[in-house]
Amino acid sequence: MKNRPIIMKKTTNRPLSFQVADKIRVLIRKNELVSGTRLNEKKLCARLGVSRTPLREAFRMLSAEGLVSILPNKGACVAEPSLDDVLHMFETMGIMEGNCARLACERLVDSDLMELERLHAQLETHFENGDHEGYMDCNHEYHTFVQEKAGNPVLSKMVSSLRDVILLHRYRQIYRPGRFSESIEEHRRIIEAFRYRDGERAERLMRAHLQKQGQALISYYAELGYSNVSPN
Repeated sequence: MKNRPIIMKKTTNRPLSFQVADKIRVLIRKNELVSGTRLNEKKLCARLGVSRTPLREAFRMLSAEGLVSILPNKGACVAEPSLDDVLHMFETMGIMEGNCARLACERLVDSDLMELERLHAQLETHFENGDHEGYMDCNHEYHTFVQEKAGNPVLSKMVSSLRDVILLHRYRQIYRPGRFSESIEEHRRIIEAFRYRDGERAERLMRAHLQKQGQALISYYAELGYSNVSPN
């Protein structure tokens, strides 16, 4: 693990443990904390500038999300993904985001479509520049916007909860050979469905989009030698 310190911003809105969990998620996503790595509390406390109490609370939150494994008498480590769990998460997310796309199609006003067009144009720019990180950040914003425009707060809450869990995996899949080009093509078809307010097509395309992300991840993790045995 690199020893570059991270400055924690003080805020009155969110508990420190939540901020620590956010930082650890980023370190895992960037592979600065790789799967199977033991999380050294002393080093992480020094790097994040926090005490062990909020760090351990963050570990518990990340354990509930499946990103960290807490082992009796051994401490915490970055969880190794279960291929079955990854596949099931993306199948479920595909169903929910597909429904969001269908509902959003039925409820979009012209200004909403303009915003989707703006976000899609940013995706195109990031793709042309070969900017994977920028693309995925914009992709997150795009999917979140569709979720909000579905107008179903119960569905939105469920999607948000699962999105937090699969965000790490979602970023990793874009680096699979050929996946970047596939993703932008899928988004081109999705935005076309929104333009024509074709809810059934938008649902079908969005579900397929998530399924292909999951398939790309299964190939990625299989090449790394991960098994189907759940880490928890």
